[in-house]
Amino acid sequence: MRRALDALYDGCAALAALCMVALLVMVMLSIVGRQLNFHLPGTDAYAGYLMAAAGFLTLAHTLKRGEHIRVTLLLSALQGRARRALELWALAAASVLSALLAGYSVRLVWQSHAFNDVSTGNDATPLWIPQLAMAAGTLVMLVAFVDELWLELQGRRAGAGSGEAAHNE
Repeated sequence: MRRALDALYDGCAALAALCMVALLVMVMLSIVGRQLNFHLPGTDAYAGYLMAAAGFLTLAHTLKRGEHIRVTLLLSALQGRARRALELWALAAASVLSALLAGYSVRLVWQSHAFNDVSTGNDATPLWIPQLAMAAGTLVMLVAFVDELWLELQGRRAGAGSGEAAHNE
């Protein structure tokens, strides 16, 4: 199960990297188009979609590598059971909030598809297509938070407040 979850997180990060490369292509097309006096409609909108996709798809990977910003002032002042209780509370709260965000993201995609919502730009892209990346990213982030909570409950969470993760916080 661990390998499958890590592959999921790494796969989302790889998709985010591809989105960043595609974003670069969109920006370069826009720049070259201005220099050579041609315009490709929708490049600005697609660049925005790709930027959002890259951001959402990398949420879980960033969390699992201990790179999310955390306020550890209170946590570092606690020891033993109090510290573990605060960690558990924070991970449970983050899991609930991630579930809400994921639920609303999936609902947004479904509603955009049901109402045939399209971009107001000249590209007229059905909005549920770029919104899929947001929904997928938030769902995988929910899985990552539940994974972290489960590992903390079992006492197997690596770097929970020590080591490299704490250094980056």
